[in-house]
Amino acid sequence: MELQQMRYVIAVAETNSFTRAAERCLVVQSALSHQIARLERELGARLFERTSRRVRLTPAGAAFLPAARQCLDAAERAAAEVAAAVGVVRGRLAVGVIPSVAAVDIPGALREFHERHPEVRVSLRVGASEELAAQVEEGTLDVAFLGLPTGTVPPKGVRARDLGRDRLVAVVAPGHPLAAEEPGAVDLRRLSTELFVDLPAGTAGRVQSDQAFAAAGLVRDVAFEVTNADFLARLVGQGLGVALLASAYVARLGGLTTVETVEVTDAPERVEYAVWSAAGRTPAAGAFLELVGVAEEGGAGQGAQPL
Repeated sequence: MELQQMRYVIAVAETNSFTRAAERCLVVQSALSHQIARLERELGARLFERTSRRVRLTPAGAAFLPAARQCLDAAERAAAEVAAAVGVVRGRLAVGVIPSVAAVDIPGALREFHERHPEVRVSLRVGASEELAAQVEEGTLDVAFLGLPTGTVPPKGVRARDLGRDRLVAVVAPGHPLAAEEPGAVDLRRLSTELFVDLPAGTAGRVQSDQAFAAAGLVRDVAFEVTNADFLARLVGQGLGVALLASAYVARLGGLTTVETVEVTDAPERVEYAVWSAAGRTPAAGAFLELVGVAEEGGAGQGAQPL
Protein backbone atom coordinates (compact mmCIF):
# COMPACT_ATOMS: atom_id res chain seq x y z
CA MET A 1 0.00 0.00 0.00
CA GLU A 2 1.47 3.34 -1.06
CA LEU A 3 0.75 6.90 0.01
CA GLN A 4 0.18 7.91 -3.62
CA GLN A 5 -2.58 5.31 -3.91
CA MET A 6 -4.25 6.83 -0.88
CA ARG A 7 -4.00 10.28 -2.47
CA TYR A 8 -5.72 8.93 -5.58
CA VAL A 9 -8.54 7.35 -3.55
CA ILE A 10 -9.13 10.60 -1.65
CA ALA A 11 -9.14 12.62 -4.88
CA VAL A 12 -11.73 10.32 -6.49
CA ALA A 13 -13.87 10.37 -3.34
CA GLU A 14 -13.81 14.18 -3.19
CA THR A 15 -14.46 14.77 -6.90
CA ASN A 16 -16.75 11.75 -7.57
CA SER A 17 -14.87 11.35 -10.84
CA PHE A 18 -11.79 9.46 -12.01
CA THR A 19 -11.26 12.08 -14.73
CA ARG A 20 -11.34 15.08 -12.36
CA ALA A 21 -9.26 13.21 -9.80
CA ALA A 22 -6.57 12.52 -12.41
CA GLU A 23 -6.56 16.21 -13.37
CA ARG A 24 -6.18 17.22 -9.74
CA CYS A 25 -3.33 14.74 -9.19
CA LEU A 26 -1.63 15.72 -12.48
CA VAL A 27 -1.57 12.15 -13.85
CA VAL A 28 -3.27 10.44 -16.77
CA GLN A 29 -6.53 8.75 -15.85
CA SER A 30 -5.31 5.27 -16.85
CA ALA A 31 -2.43 5.49 -14.36
CA LEU A 32 -4.73 6.61 -11.55
CA SER A 33 -7.26 3.87 -12.32
CA HIS A 34 -4.49 1.25 -12.45
CA GLN A 35 -3.13 2.24 -9.03
CA ILE A 36 -6.57 2.18 -7.42
CA ALA A 37 -7.26 -1.24 -8.96
CA ARG A 38 -3.95 -2.50 -7.52
CA LEU A 39 -4.94 -1.20 -4.10
CA GLU A 40 -8.36 -2.85 -4.33
CA ARG A 41 -6.73 -6.19 -5.15
CA GLU A 42 -4.40 -5.83 -2.20
CA LEU A 43 -7.28 -4.96 0.14
CA GLY A 44 -9.56 -7.64 -1.32
CA ALA A 45 -12.46 -5.20 -1.68
CA ARG A 46 -13.84 -2.68 -4.16
CA LEU A 47 -13.51 0.91 -2.95
CA PHE A 48 -15.73 2.51 -5.60
CA GLU A 49 -18.91 1.69 -7.47
CA ARG A 50 -18.47 2.79 -11.08
CA THR A 51 -21.30 3.41 -13.52
CA SER A 52 -21.51 5.42 -16.71
CA ARG A 53 -23.13 8.25 -14.77
CA ARG A 54 -21.34 8.41 -11.44
CA VAL A 55 -18.67 7.14 -9.10
CA ARG A 56 -19.33 6.63 -5.42
CA LEU A 57 -17.69 4.98 -2.44
CA THR A 58 -18.64 1.44 -1.47
CA PRO A 59 -19.05 0.67 2.26
CA ALA A 60 -15.46 -0.62 2.16
CA GLY A 61 -14.33 2.63 0.54
CA ALA A 62 -16.15 4.71 3.13
CA ALA A 63 -14.39 2.73 5.86
CA PHE A 64 -11.00 3.14 4.16
CA LEU A 65 -11.21 6.90 3.57
CA PRO A 66 -10.77 8.26 7.15
CA ALA A 67 -7.78 6.00 7.77
CA ALA A 68 -6.24 7.04 4.44
CA ARG A 69 -6.57 10.69 5.38
CA GLN A 70 -4.97 10.02 8.77
CA CYS A 71 -2.06 8.21 7.10
CA LEU A 72 -1.45 11.09 4.71
CA ASP A 73 -1.68 13.62 7.54
CA ALA A 74 0.81 11.58 9.56
CA ALA A 75 3.19 11.34 6.60
CA GLU A 76 2.98 15.09 5.97
CA ARG A 77 3.58 15.81 9.63
CA ALA A 78 6.57 13.44 9.71
CA ALA A 79 8.11 15.24 6.73
CA ALA A 80 7.43 18.61 8.35
CA GLU A 81 9.03 17.51 11.63
CA VAL A 82 12.16 16.33 9.81
CA ALA A 83 12.36 19.63 7.92
CA ALA A 84 11.92 21.58 11.17
CA ALA A 85 14.75 19.58 12.76
CA VAL A 86 17.13 20.95 10.14
CA GLY A 87 15.76 24.48 10.41
CA VAL A 88 13.16 24.56 7.63
CA VAL A 89 9.43 25.04 8.24
CA ARG A 90 7.27 23.50 5.54
CA GLY A 91 4.00 21.66 5.16
CA ARG A 92 0.62 23.29 5.61
CA LEU A 93 -0.94 25.84 7.94
CA ALA A 94 -4.73 26.04 8.15
CA VAL A 95 -5.91 29.04 10.19
CA GLY A 96 -9.44 29.84 11.34
CA VAL A 97 -10.65 33.24 12.57
CA ILE A 98 -13.87 34.83 13.70
CA PRO A 99 -14.89 37.81 11.51
CA SER A 100 -14.38 40.29 14.35
CA VAL A 101 -10.99 39.09 15.61
CA ALA A 102 -9.12 42.06 17.07
CA ALA A 103 -6.39 40.73 19.38
CA VAL A 104 -4.23 39.73 16.40
CA ASP A 105 -3.71 41.42 13.03
CA ILE A 106 -4.35 38.25 11.04
CA PRO A 107 -3.66 39.64 7.52
CA GLY A 108 -0.41 41.21 8.68
CA ALA A 109 0.64 38.07 10.55
CA LEU A 110 -0.07 35.87 7.53
CA ARG A 111 1.95 38.17 5.28
CA GLU A 112 4.93 38.10 7.64
CA PHE A 113 4.62 34.32 8.10
CA HIS A 114 4.63 33.78 4.32
CA GLU A 115 7.74 35.93 3.97
CA ARG A 116 9.53 33.94 6.67
CA HIS A 117 8.31 30.49 5.60
CA PRO A 118 7.50 30.51 1.86
CA GLU A 119 7.47 26.71 1.69
CA VAL A 120 4.37 26.46 3.90
CA ARG A 121 1.02 26.31 2.12
CA VAL A 122 -1.32 28.61 4.07
CA SER A 123 -5.13 28.54 4.03
CA LEU A 124 -7.62 30.68 5.94
CA ARG A 125 -11.20 29.98 7.00
CA VAL A 126 -13.58 32.50 8.57
CA GLY A 127 -16.41 31.22 10.75
CA ALA A 128 -18.10 31.15 14.14
CA SER A 129 -16.09 30.31 17.27
CA GLU A 130 -17.82 27.01 17.97
CA GLU A 131 -17.36 25.80 14.38
CA LEU A 132 -13.68 26.75 14.31
CA ALA A 133 -12.94 25.06 17.63
CA ALA A 134 -14.56 21.83 16.38
CA GLN A 135 -12.44 21.98 13.21
CA VAL A 136 -9.27 22.37 15.29
CA GLU A 137 -10.26 19.32 17.33
CA GLU A 138 -10.94 17.35 14.11
CA GLY A 139 -7.60 18.39 12.63
CA THR A 140 -9.12 20.37 9.74
CA LEU A 141 -7.59 23.54 11.18
CA ASP A 142 -4.20 23.89 12.86
CA VAL A 143 -4.86 27.15 14.71
CA ALA A 144 -7.97 29.25 15.33
CA PHE A 145 -8.73 32.58 16.95
CA LEU A 146 -12.02 32.68 18.86
CA GLY A 147 -14.10 35.20 20.77
CA LEU A 148 -16.16 33.94 23.73
CA PRO A 149 -18.21 35.59 26.49
CA THR A 150 -16.37 35.98 29.79
CA GLY A 151 -17.03 33.02 32.04
CA THR A 152 -17.42 30.67 29.09
CA VAL A 153 -15.16 27.64 29.16
CA PRO A 154 -13.51 27.18 25.74
CA PRO A 155 -14.38 23.91 23.98
CA LYS A 156 -12.83 20.66 25.14
CA GLY A 157 -10.36 18.80 22.96
CA VAL A 158 -8.15 21.80 22.21
CA ARG A 159 -5.47 23.77 23.99
CA ALA A 160 -6.07 27.49 24.41
CA ARG A 161 -4.34 30.73 25.32
CA ASP A 162 -6.17 33.83 26.56
CA LEU A 163 -5.20 36.72 24.25
CA GLY A 164 -7.08 39.50 26.05
CA ARG A 165 -10.44 40.89 27.04
CA ASP A 166 -12.50 43.64 25.49
CA ARG A 167 -15.73 45.37 26.49
CA LEU A 168 -18.48 45.65 23.89
CA VAL A 169 -19.69 49.06 22.74
CA ALA A 170 -22.88 50.12 21.03
CA VAL A 171 -22.49 50.91 17.34
CA VAL A 172 -25.00 53.34 15.81
CA ALA A 173 -25.49 55.29 12.59
CA PRO A 174 -24.11 58.83 12.33
CA GLY A 175 -26.54 61.28 13.88
CA HIS A 176 -28.36 58.63 15.92
CA PRO A 177 -29.81 60.09 19.17
CA LEU A 178 -27.75 57.68 21.27
CA ALA A 179 -24.55 59.27 19.99
CA ALA A 180 -25.58 62.58 21.58
CA GLU A 181 -26.08 61.10 25.05
CA GLU A 182 -23.77 62.16 27.87
CA PRO A 183 -21.00 59.66 28.81
CA GLY A 184 -22.34 57.10 31.28
CA ALA A 185 -25.95 57.76 30.31
CA VAL A 186 -26.49 54.70 28.09
CA ASP A 187 -27.09 51.26 29.57
CA LEU A 188 -28.61 48.00 28.37
CA ARG A 189 -32.10 49.11 29.42
CA ARG A 190 -31.84 52.16 27.16
CA LEU A 191 -30.45 50.02 24.34
CA SER A 192 -33.27 47.48 24.65
CA THR A 193 -35.70 50.02 23.17
CA GLU A 194 -33.77 49.98 19.88
CA LEU A 195 -33.99 47.63 16.89
CA PHE A 196 -30.87 45.43 16.67
CA VAL A 197 -28.58 44.00 14.02
CA ASP A 198 -26.71 40.94 15.32
CA LEU A 199 -25.03 37.64 14.51
CA PRO A 200 -27.13 34.46 14.20
CA ALA A 201 -28.78 33.11 17.35
CA GLY A 202 -26.69 30.50 19.14
CA THR A 203 -23.29 31.71 17.94
CA ALA A 204 -20.74 32.77 20.55
CA GLY A 205 -20.74 36.34 19.23
CA ARG A 206 -24.49 36.57 19.75
CA VAL A 207 -24.67 34.67 23.04
CA GLN A 208 -22.63 37.23 24.97
CA SER A 209 -25.21 39.94 24.18
CA ASP A 210 -28.24 37.67 24.68
CA GLN A 211 -26.94 36.62 28.11
CA ALA A 212 -26.30 40.22 29.17
CA PHE A 213 -29.83 41.36 28.29
CA ALA A 214 -31.39 38.27 29.86
CA ALA A 215 -29.39 38.77 33.08
CA ALA A 216 -30.73 42.33 33.24
CA GLY A 217 -34.28 41.04 32.77
CA LEU A 218 -34.56 42.74 29.40
CA VAL A 219 -35.90 41.68 25.99
CA ARG A 220 -34.62 43.19 22.75
CA ASP A 221 -35.75 43.00 19.13
CA VAL A 222 -33.16 41.55 16.71
CA ALA A 223 -34.55 42.31 13.26
CA PHE A 224 -31.46 41.54 11.15
CA GLU A 225 -29.23 38.48 11.56
CA VAL A 226 -26.01 38.35 9.53
CA THR A 227 -22.95 36.10 9.62
CA ASN A 228 -20.37 38.76 8.75
CA ALA A 229 -19.41 41.48 11.23
CA ASP A 230 -18.37 43.91 8.48
CA PHE A 231 -21.77 43.58 6.78
CA LEU A 232 -23.40 43.98 10.20
CA ALA A 233 -21.64 47.32 10.63
CA ARG A 234 -22.72 48.40 7.14
CA LEU A 235 -26.37 47.76 8.03
CA VAL A 236 -25.93 49.80 11.19
CA GLY A 237 -24.34 52.59 9.13
CA GLN A 238 -27.51 52.74 7.03
CA GLY A 239 -29.62 53.31 10.13
CA LEU A 240 -31.32 49.89 10.05
CA GLY A 241 -30.53 49.17 13.69
CA VAL A 242 -27.90 49.28 16.40
CA ALA A 243 -25.39 46.62 17.42
CA LEU A 244 -22.99 45.58 20.15
CA LEU A 245 -19.43 44.90 18.95
CA ALA A 246 -16.02 44.59 20.56
CA SER A 247 -14.48 48.05 20.87
CA ALA A 248 -11.10 46.95 19.43
CA TYR A 249 -12.82 45.54 16.35
CA VAL A 250 -14.86 48.71 15.80
CA ALA A 251 -11.65 50.75 15.94
CA ARG A 252 -10.35 48.70 12.98
CA LEU A 253 -13.34 49.35 10.73
CA GLY A 254 -11.66 52.51 9.45
CA GLY A 255 -13.15 53.69 6.18
CA LEU A 256 -15.08 50.49 5.49
CA THR A 257 -18.24 52.03 6.89
CA THR A 258 -19.24 55.12 8.86
CA VAL A 259 -20.62 54.44 12.32
CA GLU A 260 -20.40 56.00 15.75
CA THR A 261 -19.64 54.21 18.99
CA VAL A 262 -21.38 54.68 22.33
CA GLU A 263 -20.04 53.47 25.68
CA VAL A 264 -22.54 51.24 27.50
CA THR A 265 -22.19 51.26 31.28
CA ASP A 266 -23.17 47.60 31.82
CA ALA A 267 -21.99 46.16 28.50
CA PRO A 268 -20.69 42.57 28.49
CA GLU A 269 -17.07 41.60 27.80
CA ARG A 270 -15.57 38.95 25.59
CA VAL A 271 -12.32 37.01 25.72
CA GLU A 272 -10.29 36.21 22.61
CA TYR A 273 -8.42 32.90 22.52
CA ALA A 274 -5.86 31.24 20.31
CA VAL A 275 -6.55 27.49 20.16
CA TRP A 276 -4.68 24.55 18.67
CA SER A 277 -4.90 20.77 18.82
CA ALA A 278 -4.59 19.06 22.18
CA ALA A 279 -2.26 16.61 20.41
CA GLY A 280 0.29 19.40 19.97
CA ARG A 281 1.42 21.95 17.42
CA THR A 282 2.76 21.17 13.99
CA PRO A 283 6.02 22.99 13.18
CA ALA A 284 4.09 25.46 11.00
CA ALA A 285 1.44 26.05 13.68
CA GLY A 286 4.15 26.54 16.29
CA ALA A 287 5.98 29.05 14.10
CA PHE A 288 2.79 31.00 13.44
CA LEU A 289 1.74 31.09 17.09
CA GLU A 290 5.19 32.27 18.12
CA LEU A 291 4.99 35.00 15.49
CA VAL A 292 1.74 36.34 17.00
CA GLY A 293 3.16 36.17 20.53
CA VAL A 294 1.82 32.84 21.79
CA ALA A 295 4.84 31.11 23.32
CA GLU A 296 5.41 27.35 23.48
CA GLU A 297 3.53 25.41 26.15
CA GLY A 298 5.21 25.77 29.47
CA GLY A 299 6.73 29.15 28.58
CA ALA A 300 7.19 31.54 31.47
CA GLY A 301 3.91 33.05 32.56
CA GLN A 302 1.94 31.55 29.71
CA GLY A 303 0.39 28.27 30.91
CA ALA A 304 -1.61 27.04 27.95
CA GLN A 305 -4.82 25.43 29.08
CA PRO A 306 -5.74 21.86 28.11
CA LEU A 307 -9.49 21.99 27.53
